[in-house]
Amino acid sequence: MYRKEFFVFDQDKPVPVVIRNYEEKDFSDLIRIQQESFPPPFPSELWWNEEQLKNHVSLFPEGALCIEVNGEMAGSMTGLLVNFDPKHPDHTWEEITDNGYIRNHKQNGNTLYVVDIGVRPSYRKLGLGKWLMFSMYDVVVHLHLQRLLGGGRMPGYHKLANKISPEQYLDAVVKGELKDPVITFLLRCGRTPVKVVANYLEDEESLHYGTLMEWKNPFSHSK
Repeated sequence: MYRKEFFVFDQDKPVPVVIRNYEEKDFSDLIRIQQESFPPPFPSELWWNEEQLKNHVSLFPEGALCIEVNGEMAGSMTGLLVNFDPKHPDHTWEEITDNGYIRNHKQNGNTLYVVDIGVRPSYRKLGLGKWLMFSMYDVVVHLHLQRLLGGGRMPGYHKLANKISPEQYLDAVVKGELKDPVITFLLRCGRTPVKVVANYLEDEESLHYGTLMEWKNPFSHSK
């Protein structure tokens, strides 16, 4: 099982944190993280429920990570294993994550797929999301997978949708001409774009688009 203890910084003050696998005793905290991380207009029915969380810790516990700050739960990240074919990249979040229930988890999959990542707003200045992402990269390397993959929301896109296509929006974010709260964060974490997918997720701010973004295992030489 995974456990990492280190310090993050609140300006110049070191703050102790722990990243570990979440367990059943954490479920109420995890649901609270969801509620705080994804407020309306994000649909509340997409927040975790206990049945989903039980599947996460029983079907793929290695992909169920949380981060604690001074002993208090501050964020979480969840994944499953899938067989991803780069030649046929299109899918929806619902299809590939089984609506977050991950009953389609493939123990011998080639790709760790991110179901979600969330950090409580009061802790966001500490850079915890980046540390969760890096820890999931550890899992990719440990399990000898080809890549980490996931779809990023594009919550800034609705402001410009009448002027540019989602692909043009993504291109502008990658060039640094625009900043998107999610895509820019994923770029900072070392993820690179694969393609824009229509109807990826029920998400009005992104006009239901998502950008598939990957991190390739530097020790894997599979195409």
